Amino acid sequence: MKNIKLFIILIISSFAISSCEDVVNVDLETAAPKLVIDASIKWEKGTTGETQKIILTTTTDYYSNTIPVATGAVVTVTNISLSTPITYQFIENGQTGEYICTNFSPIIGNNYALSVAYKGEIYTSTSTFMATPVITSTEQSIKPGIEGKDVYEIKFYFQDNGAEDNFYLVGAKNKNIAYPEYGVLNDEFYQGNVMFAFYRDDKIEKGDVIDFTLQGITEKYSNYMDKLLSTAGSDGGNPFATAPATLRGNIVNQTDSENYPFGFFHLSEIDSDSYTIQ
Repeated sequence: MKNIKLFIILIISSFAISSCEDVVNVDLETAAPKLVIDASIKWEKGTTGETQKIILTTTTDYYSNTIPVATGAVVTVTNISLSTPITYQFIENGQTGEYICTNFSPIIGNNYALSVAYKGEIYTSTSTFMATPVITSTEQSIKPGIEGKDVYEIKFYFQDNGAEDNFYLVGAKNKNIAYPEYGVLNDEFYQGNVMFAFYRDDKIEKGDVIDFTLQGITEKYSNYMDKLLSTAGSDGGNPFATAPATLRGNIVNQTDSENYPFGFFHLSEIDSDSYTIQ
């Protein structure tokens, strides 16, 4: 396992330009919109997990500041591991592109199937509901930063399951950033041992609160998020800010394979913790 830093350092060089600037208008071709499916089912430890949400949007042209929502879809998730499969309906909240289920039943280790019917096409996927360890402790230290400025480093610890290969999605959020920052890690060199993730931010100060999250994920989702974060990291760590045209998830268009969607179907427990800088 590599130590994963849940922050992105941007080094920006500024150049003074004294000459006149010409405005160049670039005509870009707009491709047909593709469906974007944010189907992350997360069961917060200590809750029933009954309320879940799936978000449907579509891609748009490069210069648009608005992300179009996909309304009017029929969205279901089915537990296919049961002898009699149970299907859960996700009902759209108005015309927001947010589809809500209030009676979902999460079962660790069971396989679930996603189905989205949208504009005459059927999109499907299957995935396993993954377990997540408990965040056991958190500690802070001070490390040297850029230009000699000391920065806070916060670590949170959890126990890896030594009976299997595990992959994790870790996140951190503080008041200085709009979206959580994420990283992926695995137990390749820490099988069955206590693991940790750490977070640095030169803007956090004493008294600031850092919110951490931990999710157990599949290897496929780990590979997907690793590539997605590499592409979308400059958007403040929000992995669903932009769907890279070259990155495909685990959802398939059964009606027209060429009109593939973006996004991923993922299910897991999630543990969270908050730490106040001392």
